[in-house]
Amino acid sequence: MAMIETRESVGERLKSGALGFLSGGVIGAALGCFVAGCILESWRLCVVGVGLFLFNMAAWAVRGRLQEARDVRAPARLALAVIESRRALGSDTADIPVEFELTVAPDERTAYRVKMRQDLNLVDIPDYRPRGVVVVEYRPDDLWDVKLVTEPTEEWARRASVETVDSAPVSAMVEAPRGDGAFCLLVLLGLLVGAGIVVLLFRAELADELGDSSTKTTSSSSSSSTYSETKVTSGVSTGTTVSGTASSDSMLAEGELRRLVGSLVSGMRTGNAATITIDDHGISMQGVLGAPADPGAVIDVNALPLERLPGLVRIAQTKLGIAEPNSWRITFEPVAGSAPGSGAVVIRVTVTGAEGKASLEADTEGRITKRNPR
Repeated sequence: MAMIETRESVGERLKSGALGFLSGGVIGAALGCFVAGCILESWRLCVVGVGLFLFNMAAWAVRGRLQEARDVRAPARLALAVIESRRALGSDTADIPVEFELTVAPDERTAYRVKMRQDLNLVDIPDYRPRGVVVVEYRPDDLWDVKLVTEPTEEWARRASVETVDSAPVSAMVEAPRGDGAFCLLVLLGLLVGAGIVVLLFRAELADELGDSSTKTTSSSSSSSTYSETKVTSGVSTGTTVSGTASSDSMLAEGELRRLVGSLVSGMRTGNAATITIDDHGISMQGVLGAPADPGAVIDVNALPLERLPGLVRIAQTKLGIAEPNSWRITFEPVAGSAPGSGAVVIRVTVTGAEGKASLEADTEGRITKRNPR
């Protein structure tokens, strides 16, 4: 039976495996945070993912430095060895790799067997015949690390020519420690566990976002927009107002609100509105034609942050205490006392469920300014 020499004890192996699992978990969590942040459009979550990854790399770098400082290898030593067998491997160059099986006989320990490979020039191979005694260099900490000394000192050359070395039994074979596949398996397991934890923590948000994405692809062909125009006497304009409506199967799909509002503005020939309301059924807008009598009471539809409205609706549906909202509604109110033409509005998002109503307010840029939870 071959004897495998290793400097790593069972305790060290267990410690290495635990660190591998922990490191894999951190990397998995980092990847999970980064991917979830991209899906949810949360830059903070992306930053957390990148930070976890960099922290893991820094921790391994520090551990490697400490290990190097602690693990000082003993210097190489010389010893006599007898060639048990040799086998030349193929090569297209003058240096040919040769595989040797040696019995190494150090002066300070018992002899042992080892297999090694070294490149030799073609003309030097006859000098290394089986049962010949040679000088080798070995490391006491890593007995399998053996090299032939092709140009020994005069003293060692004399010893190799006059001394004999007895063969060590095959059971004294020393081999380099094989790669630990269990470590890689633990790292992979930790990676899966870390990523799974992140997915579980954000499963609700991811389900909503992915559900919205599927709605975008399936409903784009069935979405439609219409408008109707009715001239009425207007209290805020010198001329008339027009009323328009638009509907879609997926009001919160990406770009759908902008498309529907653009269709209304184009059909009604105005981007100024006295009122505009958006809910889960459609958009209703009362446009102002001509010069308004009170510019501060007019909403500039083209300046509204329509791309941020779906996110505001999702926050209202999940963060205001309504467990199962069944409807939502968005209204816009010009900010009292704002300068005419500034476009400043208060966006109010209201959700309704079995518990009642809850709402939030946002500014012209779509930033939440007030929450009215249930």
